[in-house]
Amino acid sequence: MIPSDDAITALRKALEVSPTNIPLHQHLAESLQALGRLEESEAAYRTALATAPHHVELKLGLAYNYYQQQKNSQSLVIVEDLIRQRDPPAKACVLYARLLLRAGDVQRAAHQYREAIEADPACADKDLADELGVCGYADESDSDTVDGKMRLPAGDYPTNLAEYELERPSISFAEVGGMSDVKEEIRMKIILPMSQPDLFKAYGKSTGGGILMYGPPGCGKTFLSRATAGEVKAGFLAVGISDVLDMWIGNSEKNLHELFQQARRNKPCVVFFDEVDALGASRSDMRHSGGRHLINQFLSELDGVQDDNEGLLILAATNAPWHLDNAFRRPGRFDRILFVPPPDLPARASILQLMLAGKPADGIEFDKIAKKTPEFSGADLKAIVDLAVEAKLRDAMKSGSLQPLRTKDLVAAAGQVKPSTREWFATARNYALYSNQGGVYDEILKYLKLS
Repeated sequence: MIPSDDAITALRKALEVSPTNIPLHQHLAESLQALGRLEESEAAYRTALATAPHHVELKLGLAYNYYQQQKNSQSLVIVEDLIRQRDPPAKACVLYARLLLRAGDVQRAAHQYREAIEADPACADKDLADELGVCGYADESDSDTVDGKMRLPAGDYPTNLAEYELERPSISFAEVGGMSDVKEEIRMKIILPMSQPDLFKAYGKSTGGGILMYGPPGCGKTFLSRATAGEVKAGFLAVGISDVLDMWIGNSEKNLHELFQQARRNKPCVVFFDEVDALGASRSDMRHSGGRHLINQFLSELDGVQDDNEGLLILAATNAPWHLDNAFRRPGRFDRILFVPPPDLPARASILQLMLAGKPADGIEFDKIAKKTPEFSGADLKAIVDLAVEAKLRDAMKSGSLQPLRTKDLVAAAGQVKPSTREWFATARNYALYSNQGGVYDEILKYLKLS
């Protein structure tokens, strides 16, 4: 029923008597909106929000009022704030879909509409769904539905959103050679808190957090991250630079936010950022503001200001930690910074043994090969195995018989590979000696025996 002018007058008089009555303020604003008196309704919403600035229904009402007045930017500011909440109101997602549709972003609008009706089927809007070209929730009696829902055709899903493949790794630390110190840090940071939550809760320690791993390339940082997820039976999101960066202003930040939201929906979850310095480069080195906005978004997501990061482990790897913005090293963000060195002798023997598992081999002396490969990374060791296997394959094709790998084959292959870590240490040494504020790179000095 559309309210009358007399009803509006009565509401105003009631508010004179009870000026802090929020339900009365909301009723007046909604009544004015129903009458099409949008400017008066906007003023009523603003008055109410001055008293209750965090009232969700009032904020949503004002956002819809702005939408009706074609004040799209003002409406979008409110809606984006609402949908960043841990459990965003479904109505806010529907209004966001309307704003996106009005801006011409049909695919993202369809995605938001679908999320809204999944959260609350009562928010389904047939006219909006028809405009978006998607189907919403239907009656149970509809013969074309399954459990009251209509399947969206594959073509209706947005393809330009930051949607990441969630893995469920089956590998564990037992399959990672060496890196005992790094494994122990990760156990304390994520594995034990998740396996013994009551003990850690008693000391006020939360589960999750951030760990930054740095060191020469090819030393197993990515593999270790997958094994971490496997240890705790958690989801795993591997994120590359191209998954986040977008040429359009603001889209990179949206992609990053959506990534964290997906991880939060799948707790416990390990999110791994490879080459994180490309996403979090030092802001003092930037000429343009776009990169700064992305870093600010990244820091905000790590802090969990508007969302709960409990049960979320953020692992990041970089070969150039000196290019990473210092703000990422603050406690509560990447509060563990771990040096991942090339594997030592026992670790190299263990890695070779793991790499040769399942391959035809006979009497391999792993320690002997390990002694021939100082400074070799895990990737270098894999190159040795690949070269030895290729040589055996050539022999097998010539002779017609399969011959097992032997120690001499791997030693010969090792002579053809140069350790790739030397170039990295040449650069790292200078930073460790001359730009080591706070002792960040003491581990490098220790490894190089310079301290």
